[in-house]
Amino acid sequence: MRWMLAAVLLIPSFAFAADAEFLLVIRDHRFEPQELVVPAGKKFKLLVDNRDSTPEEFESHALNREKVVPANSRVPVFLGPLAPGRYPFFGEFHEKTAQGTLIVR
Repeated sequence: MRWMLAAVLLIPSFAFAADAEFLLVIRDHRFEPQELVVPAGKKFKLLVDNRDSTPEEFESHALNREKVVPANSRVPVFLGPLAPGRYPFFGEFHEKTAQGTLIVR
């Protein structure tokens, strides 16, 4: 039992640190912000918060992600680590207005 406690104490504290979170809001069939800056080389959680009364789909071919976000709901999208660059995304249900870019620096 003591060896288990010693093993836990030897684990670096960063192992327990939560990944960074970034908020992306859907309102009036648009993403806010339209451009979101995130860090390169790190895992993170993108919280997609749909404040519309209809569902939307967060989709990105560049990020290889597709996730339906029900009306008035929030869903997590786990990403990274990503190389620096620009990664476009869109809302498949309202593609003409729901456009955005993830800028990785």
